[in-house]
Amino acid sequence: MKPKKSLGQNFLTSVPARIEIVKAGGVEKSDTILEIGPGKGFLTEEILKTGAKVVAIEKDQDLVEVLNQKFKSEIEKEQLVLVNEDILEFDPADHKVLPSTYKLIANIPYNITGAIIRKFLSGSFQPSVMVLLLQKEVAERAVARDGKESILSLSVKAYGDPSIPYRVKRGSFNPIPNVDSAVLKLDSIQRKSFISKKHENLFFEVVKAGFSHKRKILVSNLRESFKDFDFPILFKELNLPEKVRAEDLKLGNWLDISKKLLEKQAQVVD
Repeated sequence: MKPKKSLGQNFLTSVPARIEIVKAGGVEKSDTILEIGPGKGFLTEEILKTGAKVVAIEKDQDLVEVLNQKFKSEIEKEQLVLVNEDILEFDPADHKVLPSTYKLIANIPYNITGAIIRKFLSGSFQPSVMVLLLQKEVAERAVARDGKESILSLSVKAYGDPSIPYRVKRGSFNPIPNVDSAVLKLDSIQRKSFISKKHENLFFEVVKAGFSHKRKILVSNLRESFKDFDFPILFKELNLPEKVRAEDLKLGNWLDISKKLLEKQAQVVD
């Protein structure tokens, strides 16, 4: 069966890579693993070897039929649950298929990487660990390998600890993509960075505003979206350089800025 370009299918074929992906997830027999886009079941097979339960979400009906045949025994034993659905429409809070604690491990379609990361980090039913096979450039941006932060790296770090435990050459897939890949691991996922849901929402508003014009300094970008605040004074309170650029601030700085804005908004309301 040929991969479908319309669904962004690039099937993993490297045995060492799939072993490293499962290893990165620290998969144990007692775990429940959510797998996105299992394809022909290459990675699924490795996860099942650990004895863990797998809930696999596959959009392609043709592949669901392949998986039903390949894993007939595991499905009958309820070690594998197949769900024929688009992952972006799947509700991870559906307790009929997932327990309250689960791990997300997947080789995901590169064209919906951002949507998947947002869905599972900002949603109400977060995994405890995420291990995703991504385009190498995206994975490196997520961990800010060059020391420069981005909306992606800050979004990821706000919820957990990102790392790249393994890199995968482009020849490890069928069809062969135009880029190399990397395994992005996000550990200890939780909402400890935020003092409230309101703070969480405001944090992302501030980050998006801060990166709205890359060539401008951060104060100029923030002024456009938050016109009622005196950012030079706020930056002085936080000991931040007035001419700093968005990419040069760390997560803690952004959390401090958003907390200060939250406090000032509350004062205005009062």
